[in-house]
Amino acid sequence: MTTTSTTPLRQDALDRLDEVAVPRYDRSAVTRGIVHFGVGGFHRAHQAMYLDLLMNDGKALDWGICGVGVLPHDRRIVETLTRQDGLYTLVVKHPDGHREPRVVGSVVEALLAPDDPQLVVDRLADPATRIVSLTITEGGYLVNQVTGEFDPSDESIQHDLQADAVPRTVFGFVVAGLAARRAAGTTPFTVMSCDNLPGNGDVARAMITAFARLKDPGLADWMDEHVRFPNCMVDRITPVTAPDDIARLAEEFGVDDDWPVVCEPFTQWVLEDHFTDGRPPLEDAGVQLVEDVVPYELMKLRLLNASHQALTYLGYLAGYRYAHEVCQDPLFVDFLLGYMEREGSPTLPEVPGVDLDAYRHELIARFANPEVRDTLARLCAESSDRIPKWLVPVITHNLEHGGEIERSALVVASWARYAEGTDEQGEPIEVVDRLKERVTAAAAKQHDDPLASLRDRDLFGELVDDERFTKAYRRALDDLHTHGARATLEARASASSGASAPSKASDAGGPGEG
Repeated sequence: MTTTSTTPLRQDALDRLDEVAVPRYDRSAVTRGIVHFGVGGFHRAHQAMYLDLLMNDGKALDWGICGVGVLPHDRRIVETLTRQDGLYTLVVKHPDGHREPRVVGSVVEALLAPDDPQLVVDRLADPATRIVSLTITEGGYLVNQVTGEFDPSDESIQHDLQADAVPRTVFGFVVAGLAARRAAGTTPFTVMSCDNLPGNGDVARAMITAFARLKDPGLADWMDEHVRFPNCMVDRITPVTAPDDIARLAEEFGVDDDWPVVCEPFTQWVLEDHFTDGRPPLEDAGVQLVEDVVPYELMKLRLLNASHQALTYLGYLAGYRYAHEVCQDPLFVDFLLGYMEREGSPTLPEVPGVDLDAYRHELIARFANPEVRDTLARLCAESSDRIPKWLVPVITHNLEHGGEIERSALVVASWARYAEGTDEQGEPIEVVDRLKERVTAAAAKQHDDPLASLRDRDLFGELVDDERFTKAYRRALDDLHTHGARATLEARASASSGASAPSKASDAGGPGEG
């Protein structure tokens, strides 16, 4: 279908969108119950979508979302949502090419905190706000990777710790909101982290309370007693919205949306049922409410998230640029399944109700969805926050229990090779990482010191002292430098099958070759 005219996405224009599902509920009746920090693509494809499902069934109308942006780059999304009355289009991309758009209406307000910090504090202090949720990225919790303790050295945190400081950070706002509620005798809100962190609720509790203890020890004691921080596992592949996604939404469905969200069909949310002041009936929208989320969380972090790391650097070095390209290549698929089956899965506790073999193969099918077009560059970003949390625990467990570590060592080595900043075709790599200077400087030394990257104990702990791991890591890094990513995988696949291996990278085909 091709549409010749488009309709700007606004509340008063919804009845003109004939080809797209729109909210069936009266949005004027929706009131705020949630303040969410970090209104990016994932939040809009996940939590906000679940609330919209409930509202379409006439439920949770008092759980509308006030989205808050704290960083300068959040201005665009806040202004877009405000201009569009909080509306946006969620486009599900099916593997067969079919696109399924729907307009989501659960966001009732969008604020940019630097423009009016007091208004954000007022929203947090309002008794109507019963949940404060977070998607602030793994690095946003300011955890020291070695000690596991709160790292208060960030400049913005230092500002927020000053007496009577106007908040600038998520931690500053959350604690200011809780302080106001304590002073007013208002029931505290639940803090619900939705980031990809092991024990994300526990981490949020520890870090935010540590910040509060530096600011006001009495408030921290009150938080320890009264504020709940449930853990949860969230899952939906949500790539960056491309200009083509915006254009196709207008051309095929007639929706003029300045910032739609695209995602895969799969979605999962496993959430501990531990709330301070009530919650929406999320189970009615398919959320799994459990007492202990850890088994599900570890399954996702060590299989899905760590597998993304396993495919992304090797795939990029070999010349691929999209996840689906890598996962349509049998050589890379065999490596990924080998990691999941032989190294990731043995570290997991029993996961109730889950067939791990089926889950592993479903992950490969999800990664291979050609319509999602998830870029390897996105998956390669912020690795210093990801590999220590997702892959290093797998390595540590397997070293302690005599398990396999060869594939994990190759993944870590492929990150170190990627951080050198040039791929195997001689093209520059833009390394995106909050520790970019540190990791690229270490990578630049590894031709003379193969363990240079591994010596960063803030990221890798004691792995550099483990002879078994360093032997596997040195071999992997040398293979990547000498033969390249594809030939390295082929050599290992051939060795495991007893066949002879190619001697150099030019013996193997690459992306786009038959």
